[in-house]
Amino acid sequence: MLRILKILTILLSFVSIAWGQKSVNNKHVLVTNKNKMNMIKLDTAYFAAGCFWCVDALFQHLDGVIKVESGYAGGHSINPSYKDVCTGTTGHAEVCKITFNPMTISFETLLSIFWQTHDPTTLNRQGNDIGTQYRSAIFYSNDEQKRLAEKYKSELNTSGAFRSPIVTEISALINYYPAENYHQNYFNQNSEQSYCKFVIAPKVEKLKEVFKDKLKIKGQK
Repeated sequence: MLRILKILTILLSFVSIAWGQKSVNNKHVLVTNKNKMNMIKLDTAYFAAGCFWCVDALFQHLDGVIKVESGYAGGHSINPSYKDVCTGTTGHAEVCKITFNPMTISFETLLSIFWQTHDPTTLNRQGNDIGTQYRSAIFYSNDEQKRLAEKYKSELNTSGAFRSPIVTEISALINYYPAENYHQNYFNQNSEQSYCKFVIAPKVEKLKEVFKDKLKIKGQK
C-alpha cells in the first residue's frame, strides 16, 4: 500500500510539473529515458542443468533477466543440430544463455539459483534425462565468473550442502550455438505437453515459492 501511495504521489507531482508543457518536451523526456536504458551494460551467463527447456522456464521469471536463449555449448562440432547433440558424440551440453542486468541481479545470485534448482551431484544426468548433453555445467566468459563459480562450488562442497560431491563442470565458454527456434520459450508454448506438466511445471512452482523476492513483477518482461 505504501509503495502504491508513493507511486501515486510521484505521478501526481509529475503531472503538476508537466501540465501545459509542449509535446516536444515530453518526447525529449522519453528519448532521454530510452538513452539511459541503452547505457546499461548487460552481462551474460551460460548454465547447463539438464534439459534446457527447464532452465529457460525457470530463469525467465527472474527480475533483471532480460532474455533467455536455449542453445548448445562446450562441444567440438560446428553448428550442431538437436539431433546431433542427442547422440552424445558432439561434446555439447544443452545450455541457456542468460542475458541479465547486473544492476538488478548479480551473477552470484544467478549462481545460487542455478545450484538450488537442479541436482548438481549427478554426473551426466538430471532425472530421466541421461547423457553428456544433460550434464551440470557453468561455462564462464571471463575470469571473474570463473572465480565466483569455483569459489561457490568449493564452499558448497565444504559445507556439506549436498549429500554427495558437486560434479558441476566449470569450463571456459566454447562453441556456443543457439538451438532451433522450436526450442525457444518451449515451456510457455507447450504447457500441456506431458514433460512440461509433470517435470517443468513443478520446478517453476518451487522457484516461485523459494525465490519469490527475486521474481519479476507480474506483467513485466
